[in-house]
Amino acid sequence: MSQNAPEPRKVNRTSGVLGVAVAVAIVVGLTVALQARVALTQTAPEKSPLTVATTTFKLQESYGRTVAYLGLIVAGRKTDLSFEIPGRIATLPVRQGSEVVAGDLIAQLDDAALRARRDATTADLKRAQAELELARLKAKRQKDLRATGAVSKEAFDETRLRASALEAQVEAVTAGLASIDIELEKSRLITPYDGIVADHYVHEGTVINPGVPVVRLIETAQQEAHIGVSAARAGELEVGKLYPLKLRGEKIEAVLLSVRPDVDPITRSTTAVFRVPARVSALDGEPITLELDETMPLAGGWLPISALLEGKRGLWTVLRIDSSGTQHTTLREAVEVLDIQRDKAYVRGTLPSGSLVVASGMHRITPGTPIALEEDR
Repeated sequence: MSQNAPEPRKVNRTSGVLGVAVAVAIVVGLTVALQARVALTQTAPEKSPLTVATTTFKLQESYGRTVAYLGLIVAGRKTDLSFEIPGRIATLPVRQGSEVVAGDLIAQLDDAALRARRDATTADLKRAQAELELARLKAKRQKDLRATGAVSKEAFDETRLRASALEAQVEAVTAGLASIDIELEKSRLITPYDGIVADHYVHEGTVINPGVPVVRLIETAQQEAHIGVSAARAGELEVGKLYPLKLRGEKIEAVLLSVRPDVDPITRSTTAVFRVPARVSALDGEPITLELDETMPLAGGWLPISALLEGKRGLWTVLRIDSSGTQHTTLREAVEVLDIQRDKAYVRGTLPSGSLVVASGMHRITPGTPIALEEDR
């Protein structure tokens, strides 16, 4: 081989690999940039307007409401029943809450000793009556014999005086027997009127003294409702007229008996007394209400409670529909809630009369959001 021949060139493999990598990176970068540019130039799809239910706000000068005045059922009579004589309670057939009628037995004292005394007194009476009858017959015979002189005046007077003494004895024993009968009657505690046994103070076997309460009886036939009414409304009530009362959620009609003439200086209220119908079963002290309609002279309007959003400083917010042609959006309006009745609120504020207001689903809407309207509720 010739010494002047050129040497073979050495290939730098590392430089070749780097060149290929750079070329690939450039291609990828251009591709990503082009895709991003295409994405930016594309228009996002438009969202459909949110369909909402609406209601119309109608301004009025006043509104009506029903005011409930609270009161209590009051029994016609309340009596603590007790015995007039001492003794041990033998039977007590009633319990707390028992309904009783006039003449029912409430309690019975042990009357064995009284009945024994009555039996003995009855025997004494029969014996005295027999002796009296015999003395009268003897006096009659002696009176007939004295005319013939067969009986002395002294003997006749003695027989006559004995008959008189026996008459007095019979009267005394008869009175004693009547006294025992009275005690026997007093050993039975009887219901004086129809009612309910409210309280039970003693038990069978208890030894009690006269005047110690056994039970408390509350009359049910003559119940009244005592209801506190504002002085302003009390002057409008008419004695003898029927008024609506509510007891345990049920409406009843009761006659107004009277209105107390005095007014409480603190509450500025008085008491109206109503006769509760006999057909109504109520408990003493049970709450009862009088419902009266009244007009409140406050301008405002009714909206469903579902149209209200909580606002600031005790106010509430509603979403008023703002329409421009066929486009609808919402604006916030602050309102004050004056009253709530069932599912509606009476409000006032800057809301113009005739405004359309979103009726429900406000949490899905932000002011300015395009919306579509359902038919007005």
